[in-house]
Amino acid sequence: MQEKQSHISNETWEKLLVQLVYVQANSPYYQRLFKEVGFDTHQANAFTFLNLPLTHKKNLATSNDDFIAVESQDIIEYVTTSGTLGNPVTFALNESDLQRLAINEEQSFNLVGVDKKDVVQITTTLDKRFIAGLAYFLGLRKIGAGIIRVGAGSPALQWDSIQRFKPTYLVVVPSFLIQLAKYAEANEIDIHKSSIKGAICIGEALRDENNQFNTLGKKIKSLWDLELFSTYASTEMCTAFTECKEHLGLHVPENLIFTEILDEDGEEVKPGEVGELVVTTLGVETMPLVRYATGDLVKKMKTSCDCGKGSALISSVLGRKQQLIKYKGTSIYPQQIVQLMMELPEIEEYQIQVTSNELDTDKLTIVIPKEASESLQHKLKEILKANLRVTPVLELLPLAEIKASIFPEGSRKPVRFLDLRKA
Repeated sequence: MQEKQSHISNETWEKLLVQLVYVQANSPYYQRLFKEVGFDTHQANAFTFLNLPLTHKKNLATSNDDFIAVESQDIIEYVTTSGTLGNPVTFALNESDLQRLAINEEQSFNLVGVDKKDVVQITTTLDKRFIAGLAYFLGLRKIGAGIIRVGAGSPALQWDSIQRFKPTYLVVVPSFLIQLAKYAEANEIDIHKSSIKGAICIGEALRDENNQFNTLGKKIKSLWDLELFSTYASTEMCTAFTECKEHLGLHVPENLIFTEILDEDGEEVKPGEVGELVVTTLGVETMPLVRYATGDLVKKMKTSCDCGKGSALISSVLGRKQQLIKYKGTSIYPQQIVQLMMELPEIEEYQIQVTSNELDTDKLTIVIPKEASESLQHKLKEILKANLRVTPVLELLPLAEIKASIFPEGSRKPVRFLDLRKA
């Protein structure tokens, strides 16, 4: 195998090697993989590391327990992935991993500007095996900031907490900010006089590949002029990438994770180009990952940040590699449709579905409420065709049926995209 050109500095390689030595000594999965490909940390260098096979979500799903690198009695927390691309995968953490998680979120909140004087309202769940809510709580505890654990949903309780405790920041799924703004308007609450000055936004992209607000970001800003901070994280990485006040991209926490952004040939992309984010976790003990392909497409930013932190920057997630739809010769990602649907708030709920037709090619359908008028359907088709160059099939169903599919029992996230293609 021809070795790839290394872009890894000596300092970074030293951090990587410490983790690789730990992995080879303790992870059954990577012990087996390293042996199969002839990789030994005693002779390893940056070039041989970059030729290691990628780890994928399917490897985690089929060999879940083999990734555990500590004794079972040392595990003190179990979480699962959200299952966006399949069945949830179990992740375990020991005390050291929880401390690392706290450090990660402390760094993230520091980038935003949160300090001990602030009060932060967490509007995401801390239960249902969800790592994010736990991470925010631990990070804020480490900073010493005030915490209000409201959890997901209930605009009434959110606003009661805002008016009662005067938080300065929200941790929130950005589309929920729209619900909060609409609730405030309906209940004669002046959001512009609230104590909230910023929102740490999770789970949904606010910016496009040029780092400008996308449709969702613009919609929120038109309703509520908060300072919005984008973030990106996943259960598998146990690490968050966060915007600072300069808003030039997401900071890579290079003390906690090593990142690669790879093209279709597995080569590092150039600054300004889009590729798949591949990560190697640093300092994780229970379930360390080596060259894990996230499936998330991000842009490698050209500039370093004006804040002077010195870390690399990436864009928000622009799409998911596995969710690529080939429809009538056009490549489409669900996120593109999600952004377009924001232009039609009259459509209360919708779901994007992709299936395989009789020729085993992709059939793209958008399910909308049957209550949608013919003029609204026509307007939607025009928007889709103008922006996607093709028109998906529109299917009309009762609103209650659509909601049941979007919000299935036990799901932590709305299922806005349903992939029903043959494997």
